[in-house]
Order: sequence, then structure tokens, then C-alpha cells
Amino acid sequence: MAEFNLTPFKANNKTLFLAQEYERLSSQYKEVEEMAKDSALSELAKADAELLKRQLETLREQMEKIVAAEEAQDELPDDLALEVRAGAGGEEAALFAAKLASMYKSFAELSGWRVKAVDESKSDLGGYKEGVFEIHGKGAYAKLRFETGVHRIQRVPETEKSGRVHTSTASVAILPLRQLRKIEINPADLEVEFSRAGGKGGQNVNKVETAVRLTHKPTGLTVRATSERSQAANREHALAILQAKLQVKHDEEEARKHSANRKAQVGTGDRSEKIRTYNILQDRITDHRIKESWHNIHTVFEGRLDPIFDALEAAQDALQKEQKN
Repeated sequence: MAEFNLTPFKANNKTLFLAQEYERLSSQYKEVEEMAKDSALSELAKADAELLKRQLETLREQMEKIVAAEEAQDELPDDLALEVRAGAGGEEAALFAAKLASMYKSFAELSGWRVKAVDESKSDLGGYKEGVFEIHGKGAYAKLRFETGVHRIQRVPETEKSGRVHTSTASVAILPLRQLRKIEINPADLEVEFSRAGGKGGQNVNKVETAVRLTHKPTGLTVRATSERSQAANREHALAILQAKLQVKHDEEEARKHSANRKAQVGTGDRSEKIRTYNILQDRITDHRIKESWHNIHTVFEGRLDPIFDALEAAQDALQKEQKN
């Protein structure tokens, strides 16, 4: 039989037992092959070898099937980090960022998913300078994956006495939290800072340095986690999100290299791309990537995003079919 590389299967907890069994049977198969050279044992040994060969093929198929299913699941994981950040527009932009965060959290709750705040940096009027949340639920990334980019709102702020329309922006990043991590972080490349977590959380959160800030020195990427009551838990959350950010950065750089031939996804998936405008006065939401509009903004901000997501999914399917033809 041809040599079969067991290393990746032995490194995977889901296939480790099968890999060990394959190794054991493979050793037996080699012994039986030697026995088959003895004319007195030849027929019996050949029958045993044939049985072992079939068992080995079955084990190999099982391992490959498990890994293929795991890789497919990892492409569209059930866990993600949602990051919203105020853009141009000062306090109005921060209020819009908070509105977007609330919209996605409402959609998650309507979908039966779990939402957990990782870090919240608020403005004077309660908006978000930046907010980071983890979302866990079946199909979470598949639904939210096209939300990365710049969102724009056009409205008359309550503080605007002249009735002039303001345009503000906020950026959204959807970061898949994958189990199969392709990028490893060298501990020497990390700068770790601890501080007291502000805001809610009780005396322990405010008096003990539980907040963790990680900086990846080669790229300058930073992540802060404040929601947990221990440094270790916050560090774990921050590290997972930093890992996801590095993977997304790598994927964006690769996509730019091949941008001329890349038509398999709605939009660029880049955080700098302007993807959607929310026009309050005209009660209209427009997605610029697929050039479609919807009304009833208030229901969308309540988390009723299915019509938009369905349209994006249909556009994605059409692109993929076009690429195959």
C-alpha cells in the first residue's frame, strides 16, 4: 500500500483515535505481507492482507470525511467577533455606531444566538467610539459575513436647530472566530498591558486590573477585552479576536493581489469599502454593492435584517454560478 501521511490526523482530536487504529492495522498489514512470502502461509496471509487493506481504506475514508466536514464548517463558523467603530461625524457618528451595534445584537437575539460584550468604549452621549462583541450561534458568520465595511447615515440630529441633514459614518468588521487557525502568533510579538476596567461590573472589575490590551508589534493591531472578571479570561478573548484580525488582514492582502480575477464575493470584504446608506428622511436603506433599496428603517434597526441578508445571499449565489460558467 502507498504511504499515507497520518500527521495531520494525529494532531486532530476528532481523528486521533482513528489515526492510531490506522497505525496499528498498518503495522499488522506489513507483517502479513511478509508472511505471504512464505509459500506455506501464502493463501491465508493474502486473505488476511486483503481484509486489513479494506479496514485501512475504511479508516482513511472516515478520517478524510471528518476533516473535510470540519474544514467546511470552519469556512462559515458559528462564532464571530463584531466590531463597530465611529467614523466621520463626531458625536453623531458615535451614536450611529451604537445604533448599528444594537441592530446586530437584536438580530442575533431574534436568531437565538448568544451575544457577549468584549469591550465598549463610549462617547459622552452614550454612543460607541468602539464596541466589540462576540456572537455565538448556528449560521452566525454565514448571515453576517457581508456586513464588513463603512455604513453611512443621513439624518437631522436632534441637536441640529436649523434642520440641516448630517452625514455620519461608522465602520463594521465581522471577524470569524475559527477553530482551525492558519496563522500562529509568536508570543514575542505581543505586547500585553493590564489596566482597570471602567464602567459596569462591580467593585472587582473597577478595583482590580482585569482589563487586557494586546498589541501585535509587527502589524500594530490592538485588541482590548474588559468584560470578564479575570485577566486570564480577558486575555483569552483578546487573543482569539487578535488571531481573527490577523487572519482577515492576511486574507484582504491576498485578495488585493488577485483582485483582477476576483469576482466570487459580494463587495471586497474590506473595512474601508462603503457598503450601505441609511437615509432617515427618505426612509430608505441602500446597499451600494448590489444596488438594492429597502424601506421601513425603524424595523431594520430593530434587527429585522432578513430581507437585506436574503438579497445579499442571492447576489452571492449568482456571482458564484457566474464564475463557474
